Amino acid sequence: MEAELLDLLAARRGHFRLESGHHGNLWLDLDSLFLQPARLLPFAAELARRLSTHPVEAVVGPQVGGTLVAEMVAAELGVPSCLSERVEEADRSRLYSVRYRVPDAFHDRLRDKTVAIVDDAINAGSATRATYAALKTLGARPIVVGALLMLGNAASAFLQENNLPVEQIAFLPNELWEPADCPLCAAGVPLSTPPAAG
Repeated sequence: MEAELLDLLAARRGHFRLESGHHGNLWLDLDSLFLQPARLLPFAAELARRLSTHPVEAVVGPQVGGTLVAEMVAAELGVPSCLSERVEEADRSRLYSVRYRVPDAFHDRLRDKTVAIVDDAINAGSATRATYAALKTLGARPIVVGALLMLGNAASAFLQENNLPVEQIAFLPNELWEPADCPLCAAGVPLSTPPAAG
């Protein structure tokens, strides 16, 4: 199943600044996955099956791709699905400076509930970290993370520190660098502009 999912992904190489503030040399066009949702249903069903071994009472997905996958997974599990919205912060020079918030309408439905955070892909884990913080603030209990794709190991320390097991369909090795340590910056490679859809 891993190979089938990876075959659906369009990759672009370059020098990218990612949401987390890290630099990387890989950009995946994840948005195109959702143009034909039927292609993703088997992967979402398998992710739901893996998450079903955890006592999940709700599924939360960061916008946009995570929300769409979370809805499919929640439908399979028969539990509510909610979203977390991206909120820009002023200081984009720091790592992990983007916040996510859970809309007020979902607070009472998530408070005291065990929650799976589900995303389409997790790289540095910026959206996962911010969604975790938002859920903890409102009194929900994130207990597991699910992803169609894990990119590298950059998010591993955060997940382990917070006792968040990961259920995933596919894994792709990947390197990220803090801007000061980026070999592409050191080589004078200009930052690439990600495709508009990504």
